[in-house]
Amino acid sequence: MSFFKRLNWGATRVERNHPANEQDAVPGLVQALLADRKSERRASIIRTSLYVVMVTAPALLFMPNLFSGWSFSSGPVVGVVHLDGPIEAGAPASADRVLPALRRAFEAENVKAVVLSIDSPGGAPIESERINDVVAELRRKNPKPFVAVINTLGTSAAYLVAMHADTIYAGRYSIVGSIGAVMEGWDVHQVLAKYDVSRRVYASGELKSMLNPYIPMSDKADAEARELVVGMGKRFNEEMRAKRGNKLKPGIDYGSGGVWPGPTAKEIGVVDELGTLDSVVAKRWNLPIKDFGPREHGMPFVATASEWLTGVVSQTTLRLQANVDGVKFR
Repeated sequence: MSFFKRLNWGATRVERNHPANEQDAVPGLVQALLADRKSERRASIIRTSLYVVMVTAPALLFMPNLFSGWSFSSGPVVGVVHLDGPIEAGAPASADRVLPALRRAFEAENVKAVVLSIDSPGGAPIESERINDVVAELRRKNPKPFVAVINTLGTSAAYLVAMHADTIYAGRYSIVGSIGAVMEGWDVHQVLAKYDVSRRVYASGELKSMLNPYIPMSDKADAEARELVVGMGKRFNEEMRAKRGNKLKPGIDYGSGGVWPGPTAKEIGVVDELGTLDSVVAKRWNLPIKDFGPREHGMPFVATASEWLTGVVSQTTLRLQANVDGVKFR
């Protein structure tokens, strides 16, 4: 009830009950005025509180991302950078996300060693290549111990990054390996033919549409795809042998795509030692750990809603259009 309505109501009531004594209406008017002022103050406090929440909540959500990797301590630390999840463009383990964290770790004067904490099934080899190239440059400019610690998974393109470290560690229950390449796509032309549906495809060359899922794949296209994948896998295998050298055991087909638990991986020379992130840091340096990221912080459905939606659309498109998917190490 607004103040003016209260005023009219009070005046009417006074006039009806005591028409001859208008002074009796004053206390009622004062009470109505005070109640209205109190209501306005309460509403103002609520509005101000809501504004404060609206302004500070996003800041609190994004604050960890803003200061991720900042070191406010001048004491010596071990810098940890994470390679978590699929290694592909736009993902947390993409080169665009991992490289800034690596740069901060290598360039920080109080960081005495850099540990790459890996938990990834692999992904796009070009992303791994980008990471390896920049790491080599950073190590030339800032010589520091650089080790890789494989947590749950360190396979394929993730191992391609790990093998460029000075030392590779894995836990007793880690899974390591899957050295090779894979290229996959759907073949739905027979399903379409069942419903008398076909798709017209005009390509400038016979191999231009070789992974189109809506048309039959020719023998030449099939052979070309196999040769491409075998060549990529061979290159991966050769790079691994060049890096690991005499640590590898003879007679083992490392390029078969197989995986090994940590102890077996150590036995055959795929990793150097057994250990977890905490045990490795404690044993080798006994220094505090400084996390340089990259990590997802805050509330994903608020902080990264746009990125999440874009990813969903992108993944759906890739699943439906297999011909645009490239060779992956996984």
